[in-house]
Amino acid sequence: MYSVAVQDHFMIAHSFRGEVFGPAQGLHGATYDVELEFRRDELDPDGLVVDIGLATDVLRSILGELNYKNLDELPMFSGMNTTTEFLAREVFDRVSAAIDDGSLGRHAGGLASLRVRLTESPRAWAAYEGRVGSS
Repeated sequence: MYSVAVQDHFMIAHSFRGEVFGPAQGLHGATYDVELEFRRDELDPDGLVVDIGLATDVLRSILGELNYKNLDELPMFSGMNTTTEFLAREVFDRVSAAIDDGSLGRHAGGLASLRVRLTESPRAWAAYEGRVGSS
């Protein structure tokens, strides 16, 4: 299995509901490092897993929609605990949509899987991984 990864980061504010979150129930900020790892069984006709430039642009665009936002104020997240795990899946879904709409190039439909990892500190991270594309 071949893989290519790109990284970026974003900063948000949010709060959580539920006693399990302790002091994080209050409004607080987080800075996430984000890594996308694209995987495929065979290289595409151009010898690539995915175009790194396009992958970087797509990631930057997706994170730009969330960067410097208070997620509690965004209607799409109303009533949700926007945990690190939740946000990893959110980024995964948005990147998957970009694969499907051709934003990652004409051969990106041949990708086998995608892993999205959000790191919130050197000691804590969450990821979401799943199959993508038409393979």
